[in-house]
Amino acid sequence: MINRLREAFIFVGVPVHEWGQAPTTALTFSPTLLEYCKTNVCGYYNKSWTCPPACTSIEEQQKKILSYQNVLVFTTKHDLEDSFDYDGITKARERHALLTAEIKIMLCDAPVYGAGNCPVCVKCAFPETCLFPEKQIGSIEAAGIDVTELSKSAGVAYNNGENTVTFFTMVLC
Repeated sequence: MINRLREAFIFVGVPVHEWGQAPTTALTFSPTLLEYCKTNVCGYYNKSWTCPPACTSIEEQQKKILSYQNVLVFTTKHDLEDSFDYDGITKARERHALLTAEIKIMLCDAPVYGAGNCPVCVKCAFPETCLFPEKQIGSIEAAGIDVTELSKSAGVAYNNGENTVTFFTMVLC
């Protein structure tokens, strides 16, 4: 799997900042994260199959995730003009999402979870049937996983300094 991931990193041209591995039993699940989703800060609450309330329950996701032994985590780090560089953050997330989608294609059956909503379609078909369920990329946050704790478990940095943004993806293995 590691060699296939390296191929994806090279193919997409988005450099991986760090990567690490942790047992799934080290993950911290927090139902309160779903309360943040309800505030709809990202704009995808009730608008995406991988976001609440449409995604499977946190209990179902936890059961699925814990049925795997390990989680492989990788991050991308992006420099910003300043901490209010919304355009830079948006472009950085798009680049990270491109890499995450390529990883999903290369790994086929491995469940992949990314930063925020599923990036496969430009506009999610929700509430109509998902057009590409086999390509669907789950949301780390919608699975109730605390990303700060995920970074600690996998040994990767959560914060990479002033005027940067870091995005996370995890692959179940």
